Amino acid sequence: MSLKKHLVQEFEQRVFEESYARIYKCLTMLDEKQLWSSPNATIPPAGCQILHLCGNARQWILSGLGGLPDNRDRDQEFVVQENIRKSDFIFLLENIKSQLGRCFNELKEEDITAIHSIQGFKVTGFSAIAHVMEHFSYHSGQITLLTKIHTGKETGFYSEMDLNQHNNLN
Repeated sequence: MSLKKHLVQEFEQRVFEESYARIYKCLTMLDEKQLWSSPNATIPPAGCQILHLCGNARQWILSGLGGLPDNRDRDQEFVVQENIRKSDFIFLLENIKSQLGRCFNELKEEDITAIHSIQGFKVTGFSAIAHVMEHFSYHSGQITLLTKIHTGKETGFYSEMDLNQHNNLN
């Protein structure tokens, strides 16, 4: 299997299956007001973090690797926009997912090892994709923490699993 195929499969698992599921679960737990509130001014609300994740994925993958215009306004991602509802975020995330899927299908193996200039950084395509995976994981964790703070409830991400199992080295 090619490096590109392995990398895209890992991205799909880590972002589309894991991070998206966690963000969607948090969206079901938060009300519209909680979506745009934060314990203090240094922590962006969950709504802003979702906008930020989509802006980052657009810039780093769709523009940086896929050649689309880079029209990101990063500062605007951190402005509270209470007119954006939970249902709008689901549409936004699914739209980005669809665009990323098309971009990944069009990527060539050499795009993974080539150097790209993205957001002022010189990175390989591999690094750009890994960056977005890591970025989703990081902010999904922040969205989860905000959800627990606002609701006082567990998310139950692993409620169906026994996480106390030990590795079997045989």
